[in-house]
Amino acid sequence: MPTRRGLAAAALLPFAARAQEPAFPARPIAMTVGFAPGGGTDILARLLAARLVEEFGQPVAVENRTGGGGTIAVVATARSRPDGHAVTMGTVSNNVQVPLAMRAPPFDPLRDVTPLVQVAAVPMVVTVPTASPAQDLAGLVALAKASPGRLNFASNGVGTSQHLAAELFMLATGTRMVHVPYRGSGQVVIDLAAGVVDVNFDTLSSVLPHIRAGRLRGLAVTTAARSDQLPGVPTVMESGVPGYDLNVWYMLFGPAGMPEAVVQGWAGAVNQALADPAFRARLLEAGFEAAGGTPAAAAALVRAEIARYGEVIRRADIRLD
Repeated sequence: MPTRRGLAAAALLPFAARAQEPAFPARPIAMTVGFAPGGGTDILARLLAARLVEEFGQPVAVENRTGGGGTIAVVATARSRPDGHAVTMGTVSNNVQVPLAMRAPPFDPLRDVTPLVQVAAVPMVVTVPTASPAQDLAGLVALAKASPGRLNFASNGVGTSQHLAAELFMLATGTRMVHVPYRGSGQVVIDLAAGVVDVNFDTLSSVLPHIRAGRLRGLAVTTAARSDQLPGVPTVMESGVPGYDLNVWYMLFGPAGMPEAVVQGWAGAVNQALADPAFRARLLEAGFEAAGGTPAAAAALVRAEIARYGEVIRRADIRLD
């Protein structure tokens, strides 16, 4: 039987172990991105990583791990040590939509990762090359209906936000276009400007520089309200498609099992960065609307979006083997 002294020593062991653990962050931080450089997720991750160096006092490196509709990056983070030094800049696409479309998803979006904080949100823009005969959304619908299956649309992969946005558009307008999946928005906008693909439903942050430069034409934004960055571009609803309202959110995720103090440390650092007016202005200029909030609010958003997009994927009959 243990002695009273032995019991006391055993009771102190967890406190001693915690005392020996280095305070977070104790070393450089890795932030993975599931899409290729140049897209909206990559742009936001690099902007935030540079700002978080000031908050953490440690380097924050962005690592692009493409494939699987962005899920490879999430899996890499899910398999990391839950000490806060490995996170992913996730999106509604690779953390919710793509896993829902997979027959055998490589991770569970509720159990295998920890939502830390929503970073930003952004509308999508229906975009065509400037050489396209479609001058507005009605013109695009007319082209698609005139030759069903002739037009093609790009996305970041099967089941991603870009793919679902186009599928919902086709369901709502009675049109049919061919899906051309890519690994990220960087190459998509290059091929779109060159006329390799005909139309793209992509994040404002990905296409805004190309619209401003005259390489692409924005036909409509996917949210209920117009974007301050493109005030002259109407919404999809204004253009004759009632009830069409979509955006893309970005959220930091860590592995499951992270200590609460580390979870709150991440949320606090990001909220502090987003409270900086100069940083918020940089995000807005790049096309992002700063978010922030608590880990609990982030987790609630993930649960709500799982319910929402599960129904969308069922209606569009999207399946990933």
